[in-house]
Amino acid sequence: MRGLITKGVGGFYTVRPESGGVSYSCRARGIFKKDGLTPTVGDFVEFETLDEEDGVINAILPRRNLFIRPPIANADILIVMIAAARPAPNLAIVDKLLVAAEMAGTEAAVCINKTELLSREKLRRVTEIYDGLYPLLAISCAEGTGLALLPPLLFGKKGALAGPSGVGKSTLINMLRGGAELETGAVSGRTLRGRHTTRHVELFDTDGGGMIFDTPGFSSFTVFGAESGALASYYPEMRERLGACRFDDCRHLKEPGCAVRAALAEGHIAASRYASYVMQQEEIERTGAY
Repeated sequence: MRGLITKGVGGFYTVRPESGGVSYSCRARGIFKKDGLTPTVGDFVEFETLDEEDGVINAILPRRNLFIRPPIANADILIVMIAAARPAPNLAIVDKLLVAAEMAGTEAAVCINKTELLSREKLRRVTEIYDGLYPLLAISCAEGTGLALLPPLLFGKKGALAGPSGVGKSTLINMLRGGAELETGAVSGRTLRGRHTTRHVELFDTDGGGMIFDTPGFSSFTVFGAESGALASYYPEMRERLGACRFDDCRHLKEPGCAVRAALAEGHIAASRYASYVMQQEEIERTGAY
């Protein structure tokens, strides 16, 4: 029998049969540990039932992608979520998450919540950075505005909300599900940072015909490492200029005749995006991986 893992806690995995019906609580065969594999929420698996409630996972079917931290598999779209304020948006984190989506071969979108806390002009300064690069959603969970754009984006897909704690991920999931079942947390008044409310990964159905991963608060999505020379290919505005530099091995840092830095000087690449690129290049060179 085939099914989808929708939850994993303490070595037990909730598996929903492909044919529908009641989900089963499954253990994984010991061979997975021997082979260095771990069943992950979002995995399609082959399993057998032991009784009306329990089962055992026999095989993990081929994955489209695998994120390591937090652990999810087969995501179709990564929605990078930030708050317009409280906490203030960290664009370096946004760009790192977007690179992770590009590396994993998923669609990506940027969602700005709490728009009621920011003036129209300040909001424009943030949105224009990503406008034309990724689908951009400006919403307010508190006021219920902009939410109609999300169901079409998720229809028929498994989506993940990525972003720090306190930006409203659990609140938004509750609204997408038409209820208020997930614990939500306020932003700390002392640090202006969010409190973690989700403690494990779970995959939920949405009212609009898609599915959404609820994941613990985090500041980076980890996928397998990128090489220094490939990083620019994960930035859409840089990718279209690759091959136009004077040198084939241009890293787009200080080399003369660089098409990327020329586009930056002309205002075609946002300064914050280029700063994120430089920071990530330095991280790759410092650690040997990304």
